[in-house]
Amino acid sequence: MLNTHKMSTNAKTSEKTFKRNVSLTGKIKFTGIKLKDPIRTAAGLLGIKETLRHTFKEMGIVRSTRALLDMNQPDGFRCPSCAWPVPKETSKIAEYCENGAKALADEATIQHIGASFFATHSVEELSQLSDYELNKLGRITEPLVLRPGKLHYEPIAWQEAYELIAEELHKLKDPNEACFYTSGRSSNEAAFLYGIFARAFGTNNMPDCSNLCHESSGVALKNTLGIGKGSATVEDLHKAEVVLTVGHNPGTNHPRMLSAFSECKKNGGKIISINPLEESGLVKFKNPQKVSDMLGSGTAIADIHLPVKINGDMALMKLILKKLAALDKERAGNVFDHEFLKRYADGYTELMNDLANYDEADLLARTGILEEEIDKVVELLASKSKIVVCWAMGLTQHKNAVETIQEFVNLLLLKGAIGKPFTGTFPVRGHSNVQGDRSVGIMHFVNEEFNRRIKKHMGFDPPVEHGHNAINTIKSMYEGKSKVFLCLGGNFLMAAPDTEYTAEGIQNCALTVQVSTKLNRSHLVTGKTALLLPTYGRSEKDIKMGKTQFLTMESSTGKIRQSRGLLKPASGNIKSEPEIIASMAHAYFKGGHPVDWEAMANDYDLIRKYIDKTVKGFENTGERSKGFGYYLPNNSRESDFSMMPNAKAKLTVNRLSETNLKEGELLLTTFRSHDQFNTTIYGLDDRYRGVYNERRVVFMNEEDMLERNLKKMDVVNLHSEYGGKKRTAEQFLVVPYNIPKSNIGAYFPETNLLVPCDQYDPHSEQPMSKSIRITVEKIH
Repeated sequence: MLNTHKMSTNAKTSEKTFKRNVSLTGKIKFTGIKLKDPIRTAAGLLGIKETLRHTFKEMGIVRSTRALLDMNQPDGFRCPSCAWPVPKETSKIAEYCENGAKALADEATIQHIGASFFATHSVEELSQLSDYELNKLGRITEPLVLRPGKLHYEPIAWQEAYELIAEELHKLKDPNEACFYTSGRSSNEAAFLYGIFARAFGTNNMPDCSNLCHESSGVALKNTLGIGKGSATVEDLHKAEVVLTVGHNPGTNHPRMLSAFSECKKNGGKIISINPLEESGLVKFKNPQKVSDMLGSGTAIADIHLPVKINGDMALMKLILKKLAALDKERAGNVFDHEFLKRYADGYTELMNDLANYDEADLLARTGILEEEIDKVVELLASKSKIVVCWAMGLTQHKNAVETIQEFVNLLLLKGAIGKPFTGTFPVRGHSNVQGDRSVGIMHFVNEEFNRRIKKHMGFDPPVEHGHNAINTIKSMYEGKSKVFLCLGGNFLMAAPDTEYTAEGIQNCALTVQVSTKLNRSHLVTGKTALLLPTYGRSEKDIKMGKTQFLTMESSTGKIRQSRGLLKPASGNIKSEPEIIASMAHAYFKGGHPVDWEAMANDYDLIRKYIDKTVKGFENTGERSKGFGYYLPNNSRESDFSMMPNAKAKLTVNRLSETNLKEGELLLTTFRSHDQFNTTIYGLDDRYRGVYNERRVVFMNEEDMLERNLKKMDVVNLHSEYGGKKRTAEQFLVVPYNIPKSNIGAYFPETNLLVPCDQYDPHSEQPMSKSIRITVEKIH
């Protein structure tokens, strides 16, 4: 039985039924909130100050300076934060942003915890801490085990840990009783090896963080353009005539993106922001790399901001397309690129017929935007052809996400803005190698060509049935069908929807394994037995057989580059991800398998040679990934749609979904604070939104507050109800904010409790974490 605060248990029950009394939220307490006016200029001197404050405090002055000078340099290590690509021309001293520096400081902190710490702190006690407090405890310095019926992690030898994993895997009646989860922090080499181990074991149960963030992007782009990746590059952004930035907050989530937007503005480009909130990074930007920006007022970024209602993007794009189609008729076919459409795209007539069915007034009402503002965008798009559309989870985490993204692709195809310079699709990926993980084989579905290459070059037959994605993994664990859950990085419990349901599922497992750098809540809510295996951070030097190893990652634009750490590892008793994975596999197979796992544990060049042989597009990676790196093939970048039906891109007819709020309900979207990356909380401030020293807040429209007799700083509970099940997130402070009426916002992961696990996009099975119907209850 679970509630918001704790998972109940009876300490007198047998080990078989024992469940630890752990909290899913930590002890809820308000930390002294301060509200100020939002800061409307991103980066600048304040950004530099915060960068130095975080890194100096966590790493020390000399160590942090050395690491910052090396991060994102040609022969340095890749940023452990987002997947934004490094441009051709890089700063020699500061090719990083504030959030990248925070991510570095977080993983390279001098704060450490080991066996003595866990001997005096039980998992129940630790679970009372907030996610922020847990993260601040520091790096884990040795392998640990939480045994059945116990409340304290204990030290365990590495070899014993590997043998324990092998023993539990051998106990399974079916390989599909195990699931192998991957976070986007891993390298190409680690992810490839992990996927090969899962397949050699006999399962395609490979959920990954993409299932929770950009799966909808991949499905939509594959459906329409034949490849599940974006086509535009950073250089395309620089010279685009129009950039649509939809459903994301680059000032916090991808700050280096603002440099590209600034360059676009300098070249005369126009930027259109589409988002329920007007985020500071899209108002104005002061580039810390440019003296003129720092001394001046900075660069205004968005020329037009459209404050669309939550999940009103489909209605907005249909309205824009209808207006463009009308202009195309008025202007004798000079708005759409009909030559491009005839040569490269199918479905034009069907799309035009579908658009004719919609009423403009109804579409306009669904957007919540003034028509004159939309008309400005229409006129701009009508007269320009070099167009890039960028988006993130504000588009991907809805029940109609795939079709909404396809509607934006319709715009690009109608304008002939695919496969040409300074045009294209740009899904902005979150974690630093989430796209690379998928490229090298972390997928729950079957790629027959990849399977054939594995058999040819690695000597075994991979499984041919589809496996579990994240949603199906949660369900399978909850139903007791999945018994072993291995996680390569991440904080699955807090990243997933429906926190209580997910936690119950995880506790049903016989064994959970976490390969991690720092403590998080997924290490406290565990299976009956739990292993915590500490690994290197991105910035740490990895030496094998006297040779410094390097790893590779793939950026959002499909570029493969090397990463070579330079700092001394946090402990002499931690290991690299490839070594941990190879050692697990060797312990399981005990030499009885065609793959030489031990050899790959010590020689990453060998892993890359297998990647080159088995993964489409990878070639001579050890050499080509040096310096600037190399781009993987991208058919849509070349207007090559030969893999599509009729060898053409596809214009799609997409349905307009209904939200249907009941009386008293609001539509909730979730987002990060400025002191946060994914589920990792660096601090308690969100200065761009004017909130300091607190995370348990809800951002409300003042009219909605008045209707509910709520005042600033009132305390409320949030409730969602789907399928007859009521979910509650307790104790949030009300903050009035400029957000569309009937919409409400809050930080994740605190509000993931409200997201039902069974509500997702039917095409991608990605949870609808950005459009949750809720009610607000005032409490005293």
